Amino acid sequence: MTIDLHKWISADREALMALCNAVDRTYLSDRLPYPYTEADADWWLGMVTENDGKEGVWRAIVVDGQVVGSISVERMANENRSVGSIGYMILTPFWSQGIGTEAVRQICGIAFRELALERIIGEVFPENLASARVLEKNGFRMGNTQMLN
Repeated sequence: MTIDLHKWISADREALMALCNAVDRTYLSDRLPYPYTEADADWWLGMVTENDGKEGVWRAIVVDGQVVGSISVERMANENRSVGSIGYMILTPFWSQGIGTEAVRQICGIAFRELALERIIGEVFPENLASARVLEKNGFRMGNTQMLN
């Protein structure tokens, strides 16, 4: 199994829509619209193109050539500009295969390099033990879920 992260591009519109309409929303922020429309995808892909490498890094999680998730680190606002916040989602059939752990490892390296962050934090719902474990495997500390550069 090959796990890669690639920059989202306009050609990924259909894959993005399919992902966002199929993903389990139990532990996701309510920022993700449902149903996820062409207009939503166009807006988001435009925002990512304009801001990638400046305000955050956004990547598709690709396993053996198939988009199975999305992951990002976004720069926090105001006095916390040297801190990034990580978020990710993976389609249910791809859970518990090490994909999230590897994607977090890769995106943290990208974010530290491209955004010159001092630390990255991650927040998880208390019941989402699998996501908390993914972060812990990447050096985040529970209760103080951050990764230091």
